[in-house]
Amino acid sequence: MSDRSTQSFEPDSEDAHWMMAAMLMARQAESLGEVPVGAVLVLGGEIIGSGCNRLITDTDPTAHAEMVAIRQAARRVGNYRLPGTTLYVTLEPCSMCAGAIIQARIARVVFATPDPHTGAAGSVFQILDHPGLNHRCQLESGVARDEASDLLKNFFRRRRQQAGQ
Repeated sequence: MSDRSTQSFEPDSEDAHWMMAAMLMARQAESLGEVPVGAVLVLGGEIIGSGCNRLITDTDPTAHAEMVAIRQAARRVGNYRLPGTTLYVTLEPCSMCAGAIIQARIARVVFATPDPHTGAAGSVFQILDHPGLNHRCQLESGVARDEASDLLKNFFRRRRQQAGQ
């Protein structure tokens, strides 16, 4: 992960609080049989959008947790721009979600664990603070990293075991 733009840090209590809300959404995704990723979008100390992965449930390849939360927040505030918001997500956003984050003008993205396969906040691509774009996000990682990573690892371990039976 690029050290240039992503900070891994000891979370303040507010970041930890909102990431736990995202973790609840990830568990909701897991209960649906979806990859356990959750997201909440916060403005002024209030969740204005939340989501969990719903790709299978909604038969929609764009129904990532971040996209669900962004859509909900945009409808709630009545604007496709979401300046001043912070997105808390349990897994590093992919390039699709990063594009939506940029278009929505989300100010800050805090993610729990990196995605070495499709991450677009430094792991594979760096979209969220790319100097060629007209908007850049503040990025931070590591809040609830172990919990989010364990949730994903256990989910895929169970899935492999079920496939082998």
